[in-house]
Amino acid sequence: MSLSLNTPEEVAEILIDNATLSHQVVSLNINNFTINLRSNSEELLDWCRYYFSYVLPGDALDTADIEITAIERDPPELNIDYQDWIRADNKKARKDAIYDIPGARILKKVRTGMIFLQSQTQLVAAGECLKNKNQIINFINTQYMTHIQNNHGVICHAAGLVIENNAQDQAIGMAGFSGGGKSTLMLHMLSQKGSRFLSNDRLFLQKDAHGTQAIGIPKLPRINPGTILHNPKLQNLISDERREALLQLPLKELWELEEKYDVIIDESYGPDKIQYQGAIQHFVVLNWSHDSQDPVQLNEIDLNQRRDLLAAIMKSPGPFYQKSNGDLYHYNTPLNEQSYLDVFENIHVYEASGQVDFQTLSQLFSQLCNQ
Repeated sequence: MSLSLNTPEEVAEILIDNATLSHQVVSLNINNFTINLRSNSEELLDWCRYYFSYVLPGDALDTADIEITAIERDPPELNIDYQDWIRADNKKARKDAIYDIPGARILKKVRTGMIFLQSQTQLVAAGECLKNKNQIINFINTQYMTHIQNNHGVICHAAGLVIENNAQDQAIGMAGFSGGGKSTLMLHMLSQKGSRFLSNDRLFLQKDAHGTQAIGIPKLPRINPGTILHNPKLQNLISDERREALLQLPLKELWELEEKYDVIIDESYGPDKIQYQGAIQHFVVLNWSHDSQDPVQLNEIDLNQRRDLLAAIMKSPGPFYQKSNGDLYHYNTPLNEQSYLDVFENIHVYEASGQVDFQTLSQLFSQLCNQ
């Protein structure tokens, strides 16, 4: 039987496949952008309610800015000619494949078989959602990310937090090349009194009448063991036996180990440690090395003169990004360096160089931000 995949509605019907949706709905309110999530899986809804607990509005919303449907089922087979999505980080492993129809994109996760439908009228995830809950979280977050970018927000591959500065809050950003330690630095600084989590891996900068705002997304940190071992707040994430085994690894091997753990912020750091956005004036780019023999240094730089460091900040919007006019982003679209230089115009940017030393850098950066 041939499948009709000419419109988003036709694709959605095939993916949902007459599934009976729960009467329950998970409503999210992210900085006044509202999302309703529906599913045929009560377990998935319960888990999303737990994960997104800090952006639940209280009661379920009758209507929302967007609605997402997540269907727990066998991975759908659509028998279409997907095109590989070429990754911006130049990694060879196939991760995503896409098939575009007018006004919509069908995306397949190569490793898991999950299928996603991205359009302005239909947003559907279908497959083994419970086994791949992180992909559902990402799909939800991409809709908020699209909203920010379509309102002149610039996406940065960076972590961020908010700190108190002379009784005023200010956001700070942290970027770095792959494996540079931006999440580790952010989680170290989050232990400081008055600090609050903003974002782990996607930070948006947006100019307004009052300056520049840093905006985070409700995506909790997913970290590797190297981040956990020397942070007292995170010791509950791994067993004593696993910790002892990890401590035996060479430092370089430890920091390259891919073994993800979710950090539930309020469980590890306490309540009231999360904020949506804040005015930003300071940003650090980690350009240090485990092999360096020099002490860590922090020096202010001009991104106009240091385009090499700008490369650590810029981030592709990704395959789910859809402009307000309905156009979908493509991987060969060049990133606009000038848009980044413009949004950083009034932000102090620093380069961290020398040896990797999170404790010392945390102190140096905090002192700069409090001057």
